[in-house]
Amino acid sequence: MLNEEKIKFYLDTFKTLRFEDLVKLFALARKRELAAGATYIKQGGLHRKLAYVVEGLIRSYTFKPNGDEATLQLYWEDQFFASRHNVLFNEPSPFIFEALEPTTLLEVDFDEMQTLLDTHIQYAPSRTFILSTMLAQSMDRVESFILLSPEERYRKLLAEKPDIINRVADKHIATMLGITPVSLSRIRRRMAGRH
Repeated sequence: MLNEEKIKFYLDTFKTLRFEDLVKLFALARKRELAAGATYIKQGGLHRKLAYVVEGLIRSYTFKPNGDEATLQLYWEDQFFASRHNVLFNEPSPFIFEALEPTTLLEVDFDEMQTLLDTHIQYAPSRTFILSTMLAQSMDRVESFILLSPEERYRKLLAEKPDIINRVADKHIATMLGITPVSLSRIRRRMAGRH
């Protein structure tokens, strides 16, 4: 799991850490394998873990009052995620986190990580980086609904993760974009007509 390419990626990501520090952080992590369709965090559950997607795809979603599913976010390789309700507020998760395909995670107990980060000053920037990354992902999503049209949101998703349309059902992509599957089909037809 820690091949030379990944070590370089992590050291570039956590610029203030030395290799020895990185090894200590990874010592806290536990590998978790999820089958496609497996629930990682239950709605109403308390799961005080910070996870990193090594391979695979996680979807967070909930049910609307009418019973329809609504996808909040997708998390793929090299992304951190957690239930912010769980780790920041110690509240039950209002969302379900599910593996959409076989998924390998590295997970860290959030409280153990906090203790390590509080007692070793060299890790302080890593905490800031992880929490800032998660905040930026959330804010980016909110801002996209204010600033971008549905087609622009779809184009942005494809730019970030071109293979996503082969890995996620259209209905999940559509609800994440805040549109219906029919609207997503129209957007795709319009885009195909321009090429």
